[in-house]
Amino acid sequence: MNKSINEFMLKQIEQSIEVKQSILNNKELMNLIEEVSVKAIELYEKGNKIMLAGNGGSAADAQHIAGELVSRFYFDRPGLPSLALTTDSSILTAIGNDYGYERLFSRQIQANGIAGDMFIGISTSGNSANVIKALEECKDKNIITVGLTGAHGGKMDELCDYCIKVPSIETPRIQEAHILIGHIICSIIEEAIFGQGFNTLLAAASKEN
Repeated sequence: MNKSINEFMLKQIEQSIEVKQSILNNKELMNLIEEVSVKAIELYEKGNKIMLAGNGGSAADAQHIAGELVSRFYFDRPGLPSLALTTDSSILTAIGNDYGYERLFSRQIQANGIAGDMFIGISTSGNSANVIKALEECKDKNIITVGLTGAHGGKMDELCDYCIKVPSIETPRIQEAHILIGHIICSIIEEAIFGQGFNTLLAAASKEN
């Protein structure tokens, strides 16, 4: 193996681990992730839904998380209503053509969002114009807003009810952490609504150890 390439790979992995360790050691951030998860559980119990959006890699993350909720995560159970606002090419091109790229997500929220829903906007910079417009639309419709951003938070920091800021300014590291956080939220929702309960799981894990 090429030594330079090997060292480069190791550095990438180490950096990724460092960001995740920073999240693990940040009590405030961990509490925020828990709070968002509890809000999501509450809205599902009321019959509401989660919508997600982002651009590029963040669009892929939005689709990934929506897929975990609608299909399944750890085990078989009924699907949970979730929409990635990044997937319908006819809707996206119609809005882009008629209203502009900045209205890509806000128009869909105006059409499909109702009070009590949750919108998760994903942007590593926190400044994606179409996500900002979506958050503004959510405020008008009393939709709960969650941001997944990088360390600075950008404009989204002031617009979100909950802004989860990954402690990094490097796009790949932020995106890796975003999908980790998305997985954590999905697993908490699934277990709380359909599972055995967290105390049962923790007791079982303690016996195994």
